[in-house]
Amino acid sequence: MTHQDKGKFAKKHGPDSQPDPGLAKAVQERAQDGEIACAAVFTVAADRKMSPAEVGAAIDRLEISIVKCQLGFFGYGPGRSIVKPAASVAPELEGAIRNALVKGRLPCGAAWKIAENLGVFKMAVSSACERLGIRISACQLGAF
Repeated sequence: MTHQDKGKFAKKHGPDSQPDPGLAKAVQERAQDGEIACAAVFTVAADRKMSPAEVGAAIDRLEISIVKCQLGFFGYGPGRSIVKPAASVAPELEGAIRNALVKGRLPCGAAWKIAENLGVFKMAVSSACERLGIRISACQLGAF
């Protein structure tokens, strides 16, 4: 959801949908001023042995905004995105990106795996995608 949807995130999950109280507490402990960093969401998911998507849904229900996307796409202040196109893209990185495309887009989870497999920063993958004109889709937390 976009910043225009702030305060309406729970609508994605239905009027009667409530997060597990323990999960809600874990999220709220890591949130500040109605925001939680992407990395903190993944920590909650790992600690609770849940999928990032489950925690993301709870965050929506609690009307907490996710900030500091680890791919650099949202949650960084007025400009929101900090991703800039890479000056160049190594052939190995480009090949990995192109091989992982789904309907012409790179899923967020695939971007993370590429970064891990090639030993590069996650934002190096998103910067390469910007250079190649490839959109990243399917946020693991459900943010986009």
